[in-house]
Amino acid sequence: MKLRSICAIAACKLTRQALRLLHRGGTALPGKAALLFDPKILEKVSAGMEIIVVTGTNGKTTTCGMLEGALRDAGRPCLSNKSGANLLSGVTAELTCNTTWSGKPKTRYAVIECDEGALKQVVPLIRPKVIVVTNLFRDQLDRYGEVMHTLEEIRTGVLRSPGSILCLNADDSLTGSLALDVPNPVVRYGFDIPTGEQKDPALSDARYCIRCGAPYSYHYHTYAHLGGFYCPKCGYSRPQADAAVTKILKMNQDGTCCRVRLPEDGWTPGTGQGCADSYEMEITVGLPAVYNLYNAMAAVCACAAFGLSAKESALSLKAVHSSFGRMETFTVGKTSLQMILVKNPAGCTQALEYLASAEKPCRVLLCLNDRTADGHDISWIWDADYEKICKDPGLTEIVVSGDRAEDMQLRLKYAGADTGRIRLIREMKEAVSWIEASRTPVYALPNYTSMLELREAVRERTGASEFWQ
Repeated sequence: MKLRSICAIAACKLTRQALRLLHRGGTALPGKAALLFDPKILEKVSAGMEIIVVTGTNGKTTTCGMLEGALRDAGRPCLSNKSGANLLSGVTAELTCNTTWSGKPKTRYAVIECDEGALKQVVPLIRPKVIVVTNLFRDQLDRYGEVMHTLEEIRTGVLRSPGSILCLNADDSLTGSLALDVPNPVVRYGFDIPTGEQKDPALSDARYCIRCGAPYSYHYHTYAHLGGFYCPKCGYSRPQADAAVTKILKMNQDGTCCRVRLPEDGWTPGTGQGCADSYEMEITVGLPAVYNLYNAMAAVCACAAFGLSAKESALSLKAVHSSFGRMETFTVGKTSLQMILVKNPAGCTQALEYLASAEKPCRVLLCLNDRTADGHDISWIWDADYEKICKDPGLTEIVVSGDRAEDMQLRLKYAGADTGRIRLIREMKEAVSWIEASRTPVYALPNYTSMLELREAVRERTGASEFWQ
């Protein structure tokens, strides 16, 4: 190995060690230090590894957690960037710190979360065996632009890794369109059934056919623009899924029991016609909500494409636990706090729907910042369905917090909330004191940087683990 690569590894490891001694995460800066010495260090430290990459708007971190658990249960312990540092620098830091001082990987397997815009930088260097694309929704307009721009960013990344198996959400007409013009073998997952009683997508980022521009019709919906879509004009439609939910048997705050259709072990991915050899079984997913079932099916389908048993991977989902900030639960004082990251209209609406179905009475904390990592445009809150909770008598109090707390307060007023039930608490430590004094469960819906602040304030109060652990 050349001297510049050795220097890059040393810079990365020493920078992380110093930052961890200072109780800082060291999730991105060590990677930046390594890249200063060797811009191609990621390619060298990942050589010989078998890697699954997960990208998309929502569900990346949770899907990675599910994949990590499935690989571990299959006797293949793996590395993952569980802190959520998913740009080139963060991925570089995680993989470089995973090597010996001479650059040899300490683990053979890795599950890597990757930002949609960074995919084209990362995948040509690490050559993943599988690339999972969870979904595409409007998100951080000032950074990504409209959803079609994000789709093109992902397509560019996929085209730079033609040997990777592409694992797509069959119910998403946007991600599904990637299969139309890439050379990669493709596998798919989704729902074979509708959820709820929704007849038309109330919130859609894909109303029109990506091929001909005609409005989509649907055989059924799950949420937002996901479901059994088809174009009456050109025929573009939802393809058969290789792994799919066929029936939801029970769903509550502790998890979900459902029936799923899975590919037989030894199945060869990439036919594009769905798996002919399949079977159904009943499984339990240790997390609630429809969107977590999508994450579960993404994980199972990716594991099957990776060469693992779909059945064993599905069974591992019973033990899955919440990821950092994603339905993570804490005990604060004598009450429980569940933290649900929200960052765009589709994901927020699903979180609000989950909250509407939660046991009552309870309280809600809504946190909103507009910093660079969040996106400076917070207009998306007007497209999220806060009306679902604002007239619920079981929500005894709603607290708003964060840099843009007044904007959230205004949104709730227009959603029909009783202004006497809304309270503004600016500081996160004061908000944690409010949680601690509560006699009923509290649900917090923060966006990204406010989640980091809230979690750190909770950690200081409860002794929970650091976010990077």
